Amino acid sequence: MRRRVLQLLTGLVLYGAGCALTVRAGIGVDPWTVLAEGVSARTGVGVGWVTNLIGFAVLLVWIPLRQRPGVGTVANILIVGSAMQGVLDLTPPVEGILWQLTVCLVGIGLVAVASGLYIGAHLGPGPRDGLMTGIHHRWGLPLFLARGGVELTVLTLGWALGGTVGVGTVMFAVLIGPLVHIAMPLLDTRPRDARPRVISAGGTGASPTRA
Repeated sequence: MRRRVLQLLTGLVLYGAGCALTVRAGIGVDPWTVLAEGVSARTGVGVGWVTNLIGFAVLLVWIPLRQRPGVGTVANILIVGSAMQGVLDLTPPVEGILWQLTVCLVGIGLVAVASGLYIGAHLGPGPRDGLMTGIHHRWGLPLFLARGGVELTVLTLGWALGGTVGVGTVMFAVLIGPLVHIAMPLLDTRPRDARPRVISAGGTGASPTRA
């Protein structure tokens, strides 16, 4: 349990740091961060703090979906946005397209590793991931449709509010799934014989866009 808690906390801090780097790159971010940026632009509240508030709001939606939060869910709401805001406060904007691409890639890589850490701890899903699975179980929608529909809605709303959509958004969408797929089995805390078998063809996977 000690290892799982430490892995969870490390993963959540790294997740926030990775998201902060994609924001600093300035060439587009993941859908939920687009929404956080948009709300931040309208309210003047820091992107990281908005991320925490959005996480709490999403958790309230779990109630009609009959989802149950875990320790990791609550920690996610408190830590990811706080770590994100801390890194944003300490780092300047990035200039030059090569540096922007590099910083964005580093941020995406951090998010992937962080996802493997916090998911592998098995202490509860993040509020946004729980929303997707809750819709899937409550109404029987395929997971990819539940995720795609929610993220497209979030992306559109965030963009309308002033969030950053660009090549970084596309990079995140293309890279995060394969990278998390690599990270998850490497960082899973369960014994190998207790892990579910991975379907290499014909299956569907869910890679998180936000913890």
